[in-house]
Amino acid sequence: MPYQRFVALGDSCTEGLDDPYPDGGTYRGWADLVAARLAQDNPGFRYANLGVRGRRLDQIIVEQIPVAARLRPDLVALFGGGNDIMSGGWNERTVARRVDHAVRSLTSFAPTVVVFTLSDIANRMPFGRRMRPRIEALNASLREAAVSYGARLIDLWPDPAVADHRYFGPDRLHLAELGHQRLAAHLLGSLGISHEASWLAPLTGPAPVLGMGAHARWLLQQVWPVVRGRIRNRVIGRQPGDGILPKRPDLLPVAECRTVQGNA
Repeated sequence: MPYQRFVALGDSCTEGLDDPYPDGGTYRGWADLVAARLAQDNPGFRYANLGVRGRRLDQIIVEQIPVAARLRPDLVALFGGGNDIMSGGWNERTVARRVDHAVRSLTSFAPTVVVFTLSDIANRMPFGRRMRPRIEALNASLREAAVSYGARLIDLWPDPAVADHRYFGPDRLHLAELGHQRLAAHLLGSLGISHEASWLAPLTGPAPVLGMGAHARWLLQQVWPVVRGRIRNRVIGRQPGDGILPKRPDLLPVAECRTVQGNA
């Protein structure tokens, strides 16, 4: 029987950054793409997206998982952990417990649960290698939890697309349109559902090579504003994602509930 009730949880990647709809409204992203495919020839299909940018796993556990449980989905997908590894209070054991709690909770009420590892940012940005041990630890926890509780795992760590900047937005962290299409194809493929062949097709031409000038502009235009914003938020006691509401808090047909989100 086809899936009828799909709920996506997580952070900015689930929300759809950096893949805006052509009309400049809300973001699209991999979850919307998956939902659109699942809705084909299935008039009863309903979809909710609870992802909010900036959210850590502990916040997802408190804010999103109880809502997902009340929606009684038969398919859940969780993309999270990226904000945990960038947190100043990183602790490997704490994050591992969060992962275990999240996956155990989701599999307790949803028959099909999909989780994702994070890709390696080491070759995509300066100083990325400093984050690699945290990503590896998070991914190890995700793999272990998936096996323990019977979740499906989309392992993005070995995906060769990670080295091609065309899959990513200007900040080199969030997926661009091509990246979200690729992620949607991985998820649909894991469910045995067909998808657009172009979503996994190799890109034509060589990947761009970024020089020192591009790195300098990236630091000035992308990294520094984020650092400055985090410092300001810490001073005023504001958490990333505060004031942002999920774009699809209820199970609705795919064609409904396109809302414009505010800025974080």
